[in-house]
Amino acid sequence: MKILKSAVIAFSIAVAMGSFSTAAVAEAGRTHFKPLDAVKAVQDHIAAAEAAINNGADSAEVVAHIKKAADTAEEINANDKVSRENSKVIKHLKAASASVKAANSTEAKEHLAKAKEVLENLKKLI
Repeated sequence: MKILKSAVIAFSIAVAMGSFSTAAVAEAGRTHFKPLDAVKAVQDHIAAAEAAINNGADSAEVVAHIKKAADTAEEINANDKVSRENSKVIKHLKAASASVKAANSTEAKEHLAKAKEVLENLKKLI
């Protein structure tokens, strides 16, 4: 009887684990982009951040655009070279965000411009 209980419990755990696709559970809440679509989305968010800086928007709005760009940039993955270039983009976006928070819009614009340059190089690698 003890063996039967153990077998029933093991079987029910196996059925419960197998009833949900682990890929579906792991990817819940994430938006998936093709690499080129993600690059385009990052460029759009960077352009929106630059426009917000030029229009004199408050820092919270600019940081929100930069954060969206960084979050979308994390979706870009194709191979190791792309990952290295993508990490440079994210580094520049984080530096731009820090500059905006420190009320240094010229430095933020420079970092956003560098991020755009790296994105152009990244497009060639995809």
